[in-house]
Amino acid sequence: MIRSENLRSGFMQDDVEEYLYRLLPERDAVINEIEGYAAEHRIPIIGPAVARMLALFVQVSGAKRIFEMGSAIGYSTIWLARAAGPKGRVIYTDGDPEKARRAKEYFRRAGVAKRIEVQVGNALELVKKARGSFDLIFNDVDKHQYPDALHAALPKLKRGGLFVTDNTIWSGKAARPAPPDDVNTLGVQEFNRQVYASKELYPVLIPLRDGVTVCQKL
Repeated sequence: MIRSENLRSGFMQDDVEEYLYRLLPERDAVINEIEGYAAEHRIPIIGPAVARMLALFVQVSGAKRIFEMGSAIGYSTIWLARAAGPKGRVIYTDGDPEKARRAKEYFRRAGVAKRIEVQVGNALELVKKARGSFDLIFNDVDKHQYPDALHAALPKLKRGGLFVTDNTIWSGKAARPAPPDDVNTLGVQEFNRQVYASKELYPVLIPLRDGVTVCQKL
């Protein structure tokens, strides 16, 4: 069942979307609580359908070093950390100290706190400063920042690694002409254009929820 309007795609038929969510297994208490809190306080999260796909990407790729750009209250961070396993390392980033504080408590209760490094600040600057390279980078920053996020993250992604970006259909708005002042839609459109034009990436845009673009670095 869809618990929040945030989880609706804006372009998929409602009955099909409800069917996809009804298929999903019940989540544990901590994940359920985060979903409820996000719905009540209108905090965007990727939701369980996209989260399961994200976890699958981690599992099949064997990703152990993961950087998350724009982590909010840590919903997707928990899915990433659980999928990466005890030897995984996930860097959480968000500009809001209060969201980071809440996320830390969720991490503790979910049993994954030791796998997660919490960094508060600008995700684009933090990824540039990060040591080493990453197996997977998940991008969910403000949409007008998407082209800059791509250029900040790509040098930190190892060859063969995955760059995963949420909201790339943007409620269907990415498919339509955007007014000049709609910087978020324009940012998503430019990001999509750039990844498909890149000689460094092999991208696929998956129309699940709000659209998820998965790129492998060649």
